[in-house]
Amino acid sequence: MSPRRQVTYSRRPNHAARSAHARGDRMFRTYDTSYIQPKRSNVPHYVFLAVLALLGIGILWFVGSSVASCVSPKVELLAEGQQATITVNEGASANTVGSALVDAKLVGSSKEFTERVKDLDAGFDLKPGTYTFAGGATVDDIIAALRNGPVSDAVLTIPEGYRLTEIASAVESATSGRISADSFKQAASDASVYAGDYGFLKSAGTNSLEGFLFPKTYDVAADATADSLIRVMLTQFQTETAGLDWSYPESQGLSVYDTVNLASIVEKESSGDETVRAQVAAVFYNRLTTKGEPSNGYLQSDATTAYEVGHDPSADEVHANSPYSTYTNAGLPPTPICSPSIECLQAVCSPNKDALGKYYFFYFQNDKYTFSETYDEHKAAFS
Repeated sequence: MSPRRQVTYSRRPNHAARSAHARGDRMFRTYDTSYIQPKRSNVPHYVFLAVLALLGIGILWFVGSSVASCVSPKVELLAEGQQATITVNEGASANTVGSALVDAKLVGSSKEFTERVKDLDAGFDLKPGTYTFAGGATVDDIIAALRNGPVSDAVLTIPEGYRLTEIASAVESATSGRISADSFKQAASDASVYAGDYGFLKSAGTNSLEGFLFPKTYDVAADATADSLIRVMLTQFQTETAGLDWSYPESQGLSVYDTVNLASIVEKESSGDETVRAQVAAVFYNRLTTKGEPSNGYLQSDATTAYEVGHDPSADEVHANSPYSTYTNAGLPPTPICSPSIECLQAVCSPNKDALGKYYFFYFQNDKYTFSETYDEHKAAFS
């Protein structure tokens, strides 16, 4: 029997033992969850930052609004005892009316007015017309007045084609003499007085407002003056002509004043037919811009002389050497000869293209217009 082999155990484990130990250690750590540190979630951290950012934005907005309200100038409203007049046009929105009230210093802000209109469900109840309000009137008082409609002393009707003298007489009649024809004509005698508020009058110079007092039916307030009525009519002109394209008359060297002047002649020389108005406008453009025959720049309109003499002129009168004779003076007359309709203004802004450069004459008889290219054709039309 062989002697038993003596085995000596080292205090240090050999490489295999260490490896096993290491593997066992790894296995031990894998299953013993007490050695694993839980991973912290980032979600609460992001939520906290988002809330903090929103809070900061809110604080900044509040501070900014407060500062803005402190530094914004306070609107100075109309004092009690003072009055302001505004005009509400047909179809005007509450916001537009609110802006007019702000301009008149009757309310502090358009928003204040529109919000109250919304609260009262009065958006579709604001009636067009001219209103006079006293300083100190509340927003509710103003809205109530606008819902009831303008309080008028009389109704003033200005037909299309009326001259300034006729408009003045109509004003005197409508106001039972409270506004005399003379005082109205005097107030309307210088367009430059109103040019600062109505830019379309800049080219009118110091001429009268002939041609710009828009033909329409107006409510005349009990406290209306010549000046306030004129402003209502000028505002109406501004509103009615806002959509016109003035580029064609401008291309022909005409100012707004010249365009109104030409439209006033078309008003007196044409019928109510849209095609006829546009053709008549073309004839006058042809006459006005032709330097040689057949027109040589002469409009040859009897209506301009009629304006001057006050009646249908005779042959001698239209050929007389007078300022408004467009037979003896080339070009436009010194001023418009009436208040033209929006349709005649449109015709001058957009004349008949087929007639431009073609027709130089027209003849009217029995509600029929005949347009001619030559004078011989023109004479044959009425012979």
